[in-house]
Amino acid sequence: MPILFTCPHCGAQTQVDEQYAGQSGPCAHCGKQVTVPGGPAVVPAGYMPPPKKSSAVPILVGVLAAVFVGGVCIVGILVALLLPAVQAAREAARRSTCQNNMKQIALAMYNYQDTYGTFPPAYIADEDGKPMHSWRVLLLPYLKQKALYSQYHFDEPWNGPNNSRLAATIVPVYACPSQAGPSANTNYVVVAGQNTMFRGDQPARVQDIRDGTSNTVMVIDAGNTGINWLEPRDLDMNSVLSIMGPHPGVVQVVMADGSVRALPVGPGGTQNLQPMLTIDGGEVVP
Repeated sequence: MPILFTCPHCGAQTQVDEQYAGQSGPCAHCGKQVTVPGGPAVVPAGYMPPPKKSSAVPILVGVLAAVFVGGVCIVGILVALLLPAVQAAREAARRSTCQNNMKQIALAMYNYQDTYGTFPPAYIADEDGKPMHSWRVLLLPYLKQKALYSQYHFDEPWNGPNNSRLAATIVPVYACPSQAGPSANTNYVVVAGQNTMFRGDQPARVQDIRDGTSNTVMVIDAGNTGINWLEPRDLDMNSVLSIMGPHPGVVQVVMADGSVRALPVGPGGTQNLQPMLTIDGGEVVP
């Protein structure tokens, strides 16, 4: 097919056979050198074609994103699987510390009994029968708290001008590590009543526990009682029915023989606790 081209010098149009495409020669009109259009392109020396845009980068980004999302999901699954085990281990450690606290309290009770011939009363009352000082204060010398005990004044009530300054003092042995309330409050209480080990301001002796020391509850971990450790206040026989305790599924008690037991808790509290609180009721203890 003939090729029609225009000379860039004189503007004259010339028609040549296609076999001359891409070749150079003199213009038929002005004689200047021209190149017939068409034919193979002339590539300049040293020319480098631009790199092709690769699709590998988007693919790599997608792969990395998928790996990241998968890793996050795996970590989430592992946390969900391991968290209950970690929480259970922490609770087991707190429960063990609580048991040790209760054993120390029971030992202090017996050391007090060795000194005075009786266990401490639930409280010391004034001449009108008003509770003034708690058994927890009386046990301080037997719990390595003699310095704190020496600061307490028995000539004023527990919340008097001097003694109230001690209310914020933390006594570790009186606080269960699982408690949710202020640490100066106590979890450990006795049950005050005529047929219990703690008959108000009347102390009991070992020989008074006719049901047997292994069948009689001495101290209860009642959970968040709201009772400051100084306060001469505990529980009565009716209030123990609603005790749930700070430990899941159980209420821990220390028996009069110094052993710690975990009593199962139902929806309505600890039903088996009341028979274990009397010292001479003759009840069958499960």
